[in-house]
Amino acid sequence: MSAQELETVSTKCQRIAELAKRKLGCAFTSLAHHIDLAWLKHAYHRTRKDGAAGIDGILAKDYEPDLDENLGRLLEAAKSGNYYAPPVKRVWIPKGDGKQRPIGIPTFEDKVLQRAVAMVLESVFEQDFYDSSYGFRPGRSAHQALDAVWRELSASQGGWVLELDIEAFFDTLEHPHLRAFVRQRVSDGVLCKLIDKWLKAGVLEEGQLSYRDEGTPQGGVISPILANLYLHHVLDHWYETEVRPRLRGRSALTRYADDAVLTFSDEADARKVLEVLPKRFERFGLRLHPVKTRLVQFVPPDREREGEDHSFDLLGFTHYWGRSQRGRWVIKRKTAKDRLRKALKRVKDWCRAHRHDPIKTQYVTLSRKLQGHYGYYGIIGNRPALYRFRMELIRLWVKWLGRRSQRRLTWRAAIPLLERLHLPEPPPWQAAVS
Repeated sequence: MSAQELETVSTKCQRIAELAKRKLGCAFTSLAHHIDLAWLKHAYHRTRKDGAAGIDGILAKDYEPDLDENLGRLLEAAKSGNYYAPPVKRVWIPKGDGKQRPIGIPTFEDKVLQRAVAMVLESVFEQDFYDSSYGFRPGRSAHQALDAVWRELSASQGGWVLELDIEAFFDTLEHPHLRAFVRQRVSDGVLCKLIDKWLKAGVLEEGQLSYRDEGTPQGGVISPILANLYLHHVLDHWYETEVRPRLRGRSALTRYADDAVLTFSDEADARKVLEVLPKRFERFGLRLHPVKTRLVQFVPPDREREGEDHSFDLLGFTHYWGRSQRGRWVIKRKTAKDRLRKALKRVKDWCRAHRHDPIKTQYVTLSRKLQGHYGYYGIIGNRPALYRFRMELIRLWVKWLGRRSQRRLTWRAAIPLLERLHLPEPPPWQAAVS
């Protein structure tokens, strides 16, 4: 894609965003004309090329040789209304609690078109979304959401934390509500018809094709922006306009996709919101998990009530109170137990499956796994959990290296190997907040 084409697409996105910002609350009836061949090329370059194939078996490498022809045909089908949204291939991946989570795999061409439409929707709806929303938004990350919660609770010296857990969110959001939310800002016929087709696209699982009247497949490129839009109306906008103005004390909402926490300085406020939240969600076809949705008194130990859990989890981190290097009570964060257990299980499965690979090849891959783990979980105060992960990874590696043959590998024999192939250690961040 040429620099001129990229600049043209960026300029279009900026114009749409500026117009949407000036006309808040207005619906746009003509947006599809912005999607041209250059727009689709940009969408193609933004689409992951290493993903699994959909039901047609076509990978990115198969689509690229005739890229211009393929994108031209795709553009014509989308604009004329003749585009057929192929069924999504469903696979299941394990979750940290032993259950499985469904993932939808669209065809590669479908991903490109979904990306193109998502770019338009993003330009519009980004002007409506609140700063409290961090998931799947440009320039925002899980670490920013974690920092926002940390700053809010530190400023208020704790309070009450309401953890929200939505059961099977991506599978239960209701299509009529979602369509209504989209049409509040985007009523372009071409785009709305494409979204309807994706919502109605069947799911292919073990050779069986089924159709559902609710949900959006996890794995679809269009799903994150639609999910954000749904929760923007169900939770964010409702909280900001109807809930927070009626509270007596300080309160804040932080949401990353379907993971959210609300913080309160006043217990009565927290319990009032906890009482009305299930009714609010049920109105839109959603259900809060009766056990995982809970209210936690999150204050320093010298102020907490006995016999209660005073920590909470968010985005893979357990938040708790601890002493700083200067002896003050501060909020600390460590890798959540379930995330650590899940990460180590993945390492174990990999070591078992690749134990006969060359040792140097295994070392390179395990080093990358460690660096990736450090990249996400490497925050101030979490070095002990990072060292534990590294030591457990080494233990698992040595264990499965010892099963390459009948001769067991002892720790004494493994020491020279580990010294020669020294796995990366956690970076030398500050060990704790002062």
